[in-house]
Amino acid sequence: MSSADSAPLALDRPDLFIDGHWRAPRGGAQTDVVEAATEQVLGAAADATAADVDDAVGAARRALPGWAGLPIAARTDLLDRFAGELKARARATAALSSRENGMPIALSVGVNGYAPAMMVRYYADVIRNGAGDDVRASALGTRTVVRHEPVGVVAAITPWNYPQSLAAMKIAPALAAGCTVVLKPSPETALDAYVFADAALAAGLPAGVLNIVPGGRETGAHLVEHPGVDKVAFTGSTPAGRAIGEVCGRLLRPVTLELGGKSASVILDDADLDHVTARLADVSLVNNGQTCHACTRILAPRSRYDEVVDAVTETVAALRIGDPLDQATQIGPLVTRAQQRRVLDYIDIGVAAGHRLTTGGGVPDGVDTGWYVAPTVFADVDNAARLAQEEIFGPVLTITPYTDDAEAVAIANDSPYGLGGSVWTADEERGVAIADAIESGTVGVNHYALDLGAPFGGVKASGLGRELGPEGLVPYRRTKSIYL
Repeated sequence: MSSADSAPLALDRPDLFIDGHWRAPRGGAQTDVVEAATEQVLGAAADATAADVDDAVGAARRALPGWAGLPIAARTDLLDRFAGELKARARATAALSSRENGMPIALSVGVNGYAPAMMVRYYADVIRNGAGDDVRASALGTRTVVRHEPVGVVAAITPWNYPQSLAAMKIAPALAAGCTVVLKPSPETALDAYVFADAALAAGLPAGVLNIVPGGRETGAHLVEHPGVDKVAFTGSTPAGRAIGEVCGRLLRPVTLELGGKSASVILDDADLDHVTARLADVSLVNNGQTCHACTRILAPRSRYDEVVDAVTETVAALRIGDPLDQATQIGPLVTRAQQRRVLDYIDIGVAAGHRLTTGGGVPDGVDTGWYVAPTVFADVDNAARLAQEEIFGPVLTITPYTDDAEAVAIANDSPYGLGGSVWTADEERGVAIADAIESGTVGVNHYALDLGAPFGGVKASGLGRELGPEGLVPYRRTKSIYL
């Protein structure tokens, strides 16, 4: 399979974006970004050194007083213009992101194309409508002014699976709060990150307010522990999040961590299976399974177990595998050869453990180019098995039986993670009761989709803090009480 879009594009990005200007990395290094469907080099991005990070943090710190001190109307006007520039680039950005990481374009247009602009506008409106001090009367007959201030310079470190939307979930509230940002995108999707720089320049954002320094783990580590950084916002794996959390704990530095997941999809005995299967791809296999909140553990009542296994298997087997730039594609390639190998290794683990393979199980027939894995279902999987406990981050589902609602909740909660989840039932009240009992930061009833206006985040090994909604602004502000 190969990319349908062969039009030549100038995708090389040899420079860093620091202090409102393009400049070469001090080491002169670049990293190739490889197209997931063709295995061909898509372009090269600058590779930032520690010295480049120092420069970016310095620029952000110099820009902080001016940006934080702008009147709300002036700041939100610039953010509106920034959002407009992002929106104008939405479809091209979506296509570029899909070429980088294999996301089907039908999904990418929304989450990588238009969502960043929506988030910037949303947080501009939150600040515009909720600005101002809170004056409180005290029990002593005095008054206290509670003032909200920007936390300072923000280090935003983002992964490759939803590169644009996950970056915007940090950039938008940070800039709205009056913070300045240094963004370190993943090397696998470094090219699309430059769209934020293009839009910032076109919108007239002041120099240093947003800086972009692509790089690997060493670049990210230097940024996290930099003395000029006031707050870290990270999305990525739980092991990396633990390491970042340890550094920030030692430095007493605020940190938001959106980490891994192994969410359960609880199908109750009264569920409409046609509705379940119609939503299955979006809830459990979204972005080729490369989604932290994907409900990859399916829990089925014993009274309908065979029916659920057959329905899930037939639905997954029928998913359209193909070019990520084809609107009809439901399953595209994984982001890298290493990620493909990781998922195939987990499939081998499942086969060796004796789990019943009902569909998939390897590379799709006839595919010799691109990092594809056929969507795979294992039935009769005990929840203690590795396939049910470890995050695979690919198109692999497990099905586990349960006897009653209490056991379903117990199995759903028997996980180190707690990020997403879903409950399927004809009785919404019953579904909400089950959702309440599931230990997770988010749960959907008869569907699952993030809501821009509501907080998103996890518990347990799925992270700390919340993004989105008005609550997503809180980590980027600190409060000061002035007693009168």
